[in-house]
Amino acid sequence: MALNPYTRKPLRVLGGLAAIVALLAGLLAGANIWGTAHWVPKLGLDLEGGTQMVLEPVLVGTNQVSGQQLNQARDIIVQRVDANGVSGAEVTTRGGRNIVVSMPGQPDKATEDAIRKSSQMRFRAVLAAGAGTNQPQPTTTPSGGATGPASPTGSATSKATKATKAPVPTATGASTTAAKSGIPQALLNATTSPSGTATSKPSATPKATASPTTGTSAKPKSPTDLAWVTEPLAKQFQALDCAKPGALDKVVDDPAKPLVTCSADGTEKFILGPVIVGGDQIDSAAAGYRPLANGQPSSEVEIQLSFKSAGSKAYADASKAMVSLESPRNRMAATLDSKVIVAPQFNEAILNGQASITGGFTIEQARDLANQLKFGALPMSFSLETRENISPTLGSEQLRYGLVAGMIGLLLVAGYSLLQYRALGFVTVASIVIAALLTYLSLTILGWSHNYRLDMAGVTGLVIAIGVTADSFIVYFERIRDEVREGRPLRGAVDTGWRRAKRTIVVADGVNFLAALVLYFLASSNVRGFAFTLGLTTLIDILVVFMFTHPIMGILAETKFFGGGHKWSGLSPERLGATPTTRYVGRGRFATTPAARTAEGSAR
Repeated sequence: MALNPYTRKPLRVLGGLAAIVALLAGLLAGANIWGTAHWVPKLGLDLEGGTQMVLEPVLVGTNQVSGQQLNQARDIIVQRVDANGVSGAEVTTRGGRNIVVSMPGQPDKATEDAIRKSSQMRFRAVLAAGAGTNQPQPTTTPSGGATGPASPTGSATSKATKATKAPVPTATGASTTAAKSGIPQALLNATTSPSGTATSKPSATPKATASPTTGTSAKPKSPTDLAWVTEPLAKQFQALDCAKPGALDKVVDDPAKPLVTCSADGTEKFILGPVIVGGDQIDSAAAGYRPLANGQPSSEVEIQLSFKSAGSKAYADASKAMVSLESPRNRMAATLDSKVIVAPQFNEAILNGQASITGGFTIEQARDLANQLKFGALPMSFSLETRENISPTLGSEQLRYGLVAGMIGLLLVAGYSLLQYRALGFVTVASIVIAALLTYLSLTILGWSHNYRLDMAGVTGLVIAIGVTADSFIVYFERIRDEVREGRPLRGAVDTGWRRAKRTIVVADGVNFLAALVLYFLASSNVRGFAFTLGLTTLIDILVVFMFTHPIMGILAETKFFGGGHKWSGLSPERLGATPTTRYVGRGRFATTPAARTAEGSAR
């Protein structure tokens, strides 16, 4: 039997919703069978308990840790915990010396190591640079000068040294060997003389380039020497793709050896020489606006660095050697946690231990970077002082109370809907059940994919979402009933009521979602759990109203029980106070009665 054309579209929409539910359920089942997912959402620290680690800084010599340095260390550990996908963790300081990390569940060793490893800032020479994502068979010489975010200078009137354009290597044995070994073309921009300065013309003999191009055992003479780039290191550089998750997980950051790494934003990759200046040699770092020649501040933001005596000498020697090198070898990279946070090029040698980094920063970015540089001044790693399991701060009893509160709220909403809307109230109940199913599947999948954990604040958001969801249905049903009161047939009342109600529903849910978004980004961790679930359920509410409630009403309008205005349907014209001048003729349509036509003729 052919389908009623009025019900074809609603059935297609309901089929789409069923496909979404089936997809989520299938994903969860597959992750449970072949992955590490569970059938229930993960719980947060306050409901499940977890692990508490007390970290003690390991200091060198007579160094002491300050409160500011400890707070900066805490902020970096928070970023590391978040980067490892651990949700709901708490990181605090204790006694002005220790950092306490409380994490839900049982973190693995890799997570613990990532939290405890040293965060010392280090300065290394750039030996080669390239795009962070591997490109197929590059044919042009990479240039690091255009990508350098900043230019370190010794004074406001410094003059940039222009890099000499590298000649194209001829078909010599050195270049042939380089092509075979996969050495980056950036290493062939210029050859180096024994003194470390660049020459404009390649040497006729392979002696100067033998080490970087053939991987011989020539011993490097300085941190900027290309002899550090062996054939295995070059292959590692070529294979590195900064866009891949975990690309640097196995990187060993040895200060005495070269390093293959990425920029913090993943847009550039580098081969760096051994450490020239360690972060412990930074005396101070401050962000501000660069002064003009007359002493007035300009609009250009800069970061001012000053080094201790030993760091000043090492930085001066390196800048004298690197300022005349070709790009990208005239760049000095600052690394934090093995990633390059900035790699400016030298415009002139810096001999007084006072460096200025500029490069299009905003003042906020410059202040954040200055804080990172100052943190690098502390040669700090952490030892694990204690590690113990902790009980939930609220426990299963509070979770049970929260679920009971949710059930009571659901029953009250269902009871009110049935009392107010009679059989139409079952649509409200079914819509809330569908929304609850989608929320459950979403939270459980997020727990598997992003390690999301449901805390008590999140449970509160779910309870409040019941009322938010019911509001949408009430707005829609009341619009339909208003149309019926005005004598409109039910099919027309459903369509007209929907056009009027959906704007109100979208605006109301939009305000809820905006409030949840602001809370999530500006509030503390506990409130963020509430904001996340409120925002998630708001999106699900819109999905259910558009893909379940409205289509199901379109189908019910074609039935005799609802379309005929049965007194228990919730859409009876008599009970709604409509003038009894119409009768049901099927498919949600009403016709004017003969008595009404007679009365209308008499009135005329």
